[in-house]
Amino acid sequence: MSIQEVSAEQLAELLHHYHQAIGPDFSCAGKPNAAAWGQIPQQEKSRLVAATRLALLELAATVTEREDTRRYFAKPGEAEWGC
Repeated sequence: MSIQEVSAEQLAELLHHYHQAIGPDFSCAGKPNAAAWGQIPQQEKSRLVAATRLALLELAATVTEREDTRRYFAKPGEAEWGC
């Protein structure tokens, strides 16, 4: 699966879920439980989705940049050596 195939909404929901799930492991047990994804106010959901979308765009740009730097080099076994 590529970064372009990842839905920002689905990833934001997963991150929220995992954030809740690992909270007790990081001494967050004393804090009240956060709301389930369906109970979060729409404005908060929009903020989380926007942050996730920005992260996905940045990751995609990093991957593209890395691919661009490699295009000038031959793949292993394909280099032509000449003097």
